[in-house]
Amino acid sequence: MLAEMARLRLVSVFISLTTLDDELKCILEPRAAAPKARLRAIRVLRQAGVPVGVLCAPMIPMINDSELEALLSEAKAAGALSASYVMLRLPLEVAPLFDEWLKTHYPQRADHVMSLIRQSRGGAVYDSTFGSRMRGEGPFADLLAQRYALAIKRLGLNKRGGFALDCDAFCPPGGQMSLL
Repeated sequence: MLAEMARLRLVSVFISLTTLDDELKCILEPRAAAPKARLRAIRVLRQAGVPVGVLCAPMIPMINDSELEALLSEAKAAGALSASYVMLRLPLEVAPLFDEWLKTHYPQRADHVMSLIRQSRGGAVYDSTFGSRMRGEGPFADLLAQRYALAIKRLGLNKRGGFALDCDAFCPPGGQMSLL
């Protein structure tokens, strides 16, 4: 079905890719698909003609940020046409859970990781401001953005036209839908 929809320019797919390290994946996302499975999904979808992008997220300072270029490179090799990334966001109840996770799995790095997150969020662990909430601000966030920009340019990702979807047939639903 996705292949047919892609042929009609009605669909594109983005797949998240957090790490290439199976051990880190098991610690960070224990119930998620393995990196190789995600890359295989990109490959299979592209072979079927579906435009595929990759979302490198979340990028966590001193945990997986060093993998950014490798993530993009492997995604491109698998057939991804587009890529983006998201700096770790810690809204509301998530912050204490992440802090506990960090102290459990990376106790020697925990303070440094949280410091870099705060530096990237104006001194807080979360910033909901549109335009900066996904990328962050400050030296670490700027360096990550520069690395990303260089990598996508080198790899030829995010070229125009790969995701030109045909929305002519879309009809917004009218009024309130039934809740029953």
